Amino acid sequence: DIDHIQRKQLHALLSTARKTEWGLKYDYKSIRSYSDFCQRLPLQTYDEIKPYVTRMINGERNILWPSVVRWYAKSSGTTNDKSKFLPVTPEILKGCHYKGGFDCVAIYLRNNPESRFFSKKGLILGGSHSPSPLNSEAHQGDLSAVLLQNLNPLVNLIRVPKKPIILMDEWESKIKAIVENTWNKDVNSLSGVPSWMLVLIKAVLKKTGREYLTDVWPNLEVFFHGGISFEPYREQYKTLIPSNKMHYMETYNASEGFFGLQDDPTDPSLLMMPDYGIFYEFIPMNEVGSAHPTVLPLESVETGKNYAMVITTSGGLWRYQIGDTVRFTSLFPHKFVISGRTKHFINAFGEELMVDNADKAIAMTC
Repeated sequence: DIDHIQRKQLHALLSTARKTEWGLKYDYKSIRSYSDFCQRLPLQTYDEIKPYVTRMINGERNILWPSVVRWYAKSSGTTNDKSKFLPVTPEILKGCHYKGGFDCVAIYLRNNPESRFFSKKGLILGGSHSPSPLNSEAHQGDLSAVLLQNLNPLVNLIRVPKKPIILMDEWESKIKAIVENTWNKDVNSLSGVPSWMLVLIKAVLKKTGREYLTDVWPNLEVFFHGGISFEPYREQYKTLIPSNKMHYMETYNASEGFFGLQDDPTDPSLLMMPDYGIFYEFIPMNEVGSAHPTVLPLESVETGKNYAMVITTSGGLWRYQIGDTVRFTSLFPHKFVISGRTKHFINAFGEELMVDNADKAIAMTC
């Protein structure tokens, strides 16, 4: 059951990090229960962990996590800093991000047994920050760039474009190079952020003089998307890819971890992945920002309510407030939709107007 799986994640995380500076500071080895954990560890924001992350980047070991951390995902944050650098430990890379990608493909193939996924090419569009050294010990880049940099070489056999192109920094020349490298390949899957991918699709159509993407890539069958809401883009994609064989699958893979994926094409909710080295907690939206908010474990959430997400991960984040809000649509299994950001809501009169409500209202008005 979910309670057992989540407690197992928490105990494994505490056990692994008990001899780190953080683990010694909060005496992890004496934590016996979830209530001990809650009483012992304060909630964290990026500003509070930033000094520790900076020390890790500068080569200090055993601070938040015991492994050697050579990669940091550059995330545009909602904090005072322009960017956050989040540790990408070997454990979160393999046991969370890559595990999520593997499960995503496995669930897609289970839902579509007639797929030719592995017999054609997959176009992965990475982010705009290519990997670059922070110092002699550590490198940084967009999460997508970090993941591509560390991919199993076997994946590169079915992936386009070539690695040097996908890791280019300058956006205009990168798009041009991707188009030149892929327009004549047999592409059947796309992965990336909907807004960026749309720019690429239009560039491919311009290069080939075609009206529809299916005229360029007739075997196209799936778009794995995430990062932003797909709804504002859905109709444009349907117009440019007029095929009843085309599938769309959403993933929730943030710099901090891989949290959920769409397991049912008829349901926009995402299945929460409880065994990826992440322990989840949730703060009711009306208590966000209060001095002593109620914090609930995963088994105590209710459907239909907005919660701010708090995560403890194998990436060395402890009771970390990620800034995203979710609303559960089902509890067996746990499924949810991303409802917005903790900074992006209006609560002048207790109305708790979330971004997704505002988006729906604007769409209806339009």
